[in-house]
Amino acid sequence: MPSFDVVSEVDLQEVRNAVDQASRELTTRFDFKGTDSTVDFNEKTQVIQLASGSEERLKAIVVVLEEKCVRRKVSLKTLEYAKIEAASGESVRQQVKLTMGISSEKAKEIGKFLKGLSLKGINHQIQGDSMRITGKKRDDLQAAIAALKENDFGIPLQFENFRD
Repeated sequence: MPSFDVVSEVDLQEVRNAVDQASRELTTRFDFKGTDSTVDFNEKTQVIQLASGSEERLKAIVVVLEEKCVRRKVSLKTLEYAKIEAASGESVRQQVKLTMGISSEKAKEIGKFLKGLSLKGINHQIQGDSMRITGKKRDDLQAAIAALKENDFGIPLQFENFRD
């Protein structure tokens, strides 16, 4: 029976490269001189830590980070921003968490969407942080992929393991 998997993954090497490029740009740009602005990535917790001397410089760091992520083809939907918090002195910091995998709520939402398409023979199974979509006809699966690409679920979706 034809099937494919729907996943939401992030290439951590590309995230690391984007953070390194953003950090390098912060050290060379004139408007960041003397603001103690930093961008750090912790791979174990998958959190990007932003810090700066003022809130407006922190917002400028976010713009630089997003620009570098887009260039490295890292979807901005994977970045989940925490609240800006005060650090020592007048400095501020913010954590940016990477969201990977399809949560059970999102999987249910995708499942309802697929049922609403009323394609015959299309079934879905939630498998941890991914989904397996099966169908009787290959054309129906391709129509399901096209429909999933058109709809925005708030997370980046990739389609893998298409099998006949």
